[in-house]
Amino acid sequence: MPGKWGAARPVRGLAALGCWALLLVVLLPVLILQSTDARFGAATAVQCVVVVHTGAALARVLTDVRARLIAFGFWLFSYVWLGLAPLAMLATDAYPRGFMVDAHTAFLTTLVVEAGLLAYSAGSAVAMWRSSRTSTVLEPLLARRLSPARVLLLCGLALLLAVVLIPGQGGLSAFFLSRQAANEAAAAAEPAGTADRAMAAWLLSVPAFWALVALVHVPRFTAGDRTLRGLRWLLLPLLVAVNVTVNNPISQPRFWAGTVLLALVFSASWLRGPRAFRIGAAGVAAVVLVVFPYSDYFRYDKREPVKVVSLAEQFTSNGDYDAFQQVETGVDYVRTHGFTPTAALGPPLFFVPRAAWPGKPDDAGILLARHAGYTFTNLSAPLWVETYMWAGFPSVIAVFGLIGAVGRRVDYLRHRLRHRRGTLAALVVPAFGFYQLVLLRGSLMAIVGPLALLVCIPLLITRKAGRRALPPSAAPTASAPEPRPRREALSLPTGGART
Repeated sequence: MPGKWGAARPVRGLAALGCWALLLVVLLPVLILQSTDARFGAATAVQCVVVVHTGAALARVLTDVRARLIAFGFWLFSYVWLGLAPLAMLATDAYPRGFMVDAHTAFLTTLVVEAGLLAYSAGSAVAMWRSSRTSTVLEPLLARRLSPARVLLLCGLALLLAVVLIPGQGGLSAFFLSRQAANEAAAAAEPAGTADRAMAAWLLSVPAFWALVALVHVPRFTAGDRTLRGLRWLLLPLLVAVNVTVNNPISQPRFWAGTVLLALVFSASWLRGPRAFRIGAAGVAAVVLVVFPYSDYFRYDKREPVKVVSLAEQFTSNGDYDAFQQVETGVDYVRTHGFTPTAALGPPLFFVPRAAWPGKPDDAGILLARHAGYTFTNLSAPLWVETYMWAGFPSVIAVFGLIGAVGRRVDYLRHRLRHRRGTLAALVVPAFGFYQLVLLRGSLMAIVGPLALLVCIPLLITRKAGRRALPPSAAPTASAPEPRPRREALSLPTGGART
């Protein structure tokens, strides 16, 4: 019987992979091309390769024997925003923005995108080959455990920030206005204080989000530690109310609101297993393809009735899918102005004020908007074009190869730590996995500040795990599943925070 079931599992896995590949690589692209007056050229041919690459990789993630959240976020964005959407644009020569490029620039853009994808795949493959080796940096980092005392301090800080900052943001009602109304009110009240208001908004949103996630995942106990259990039930409804206020999809960008919701869902213990993850990831992919185009209903004051149109029409008319066109704009910018290696210093040194650094690089999205002649500058700058603007193909390959290697390693370590409650891996990996959609869409200068806050807060509320808490370094096998470790007691210290 074991041999029979062992043989059946690979067959089912291959069948599922084949079904997903058929849907993503064949049916959806054909549906898009059939609904348009398709034109084919060199750029369209390379774009078909991109669609096959991203669709096959996404299908592999959706049928993997491990839950790979980092890979899922990357390939989902790549397939939709840089696979299907550009296929519709190139086939129809229709774009959501006004700036147009020639055929050579479009062809070069598809090569830039595919170069990044190949580098990511290569980096991931190298990391998979070395997965059985112990990581002296990532493994102890992701194995860090929640400190109850620090979690409670964060909860108190999040509630204090809500009390102090919400009135300055316009009161509770301001968080339930459309983003258009909120931005207009902010500009009218403080025309020069946009950056300060944005920072205050993130200081409200990110700590409140992490306080709720951490409080949910502090280990529960059947006996003892009544103080912790009592404080949990007292704080949970307050933090839920704060998050509904400051992280709702009405006043917040959909990418961030989606990150908050999906991180809460996918950090749950019942979704860490491969089977549950595959079901949840398939649901997310369906929502992104079908629901996301219509999810900006609350973005504007004047809300027209929802009009359902084809995917091809959404991709070519909706500005939310401008990623490929922005890459084209960046390639055209480089052809005109050349590479700007110093721009790579902007994101890591985002905290340096322009008064102290007069030559600080501009935000890439703003730079591309100026080059295209747009009157609005709040635009994306996908990671592909930012890295290309630094030094061309070498910088694209280096950055995406590194991202692929680190992402695969993080997914592997989260799989090994999946049975341990309250680890950094259980919290950060789901959050970063979905925040990747914001990171990949760019621009880096616009999101690196919130990203730093998103990463640093979990580090501050966790403590180093003991050597005995780390799982064995040998890679698990299909025939010998990892034993479920005993739950370790973790209680509030009586004489101050334990470090």
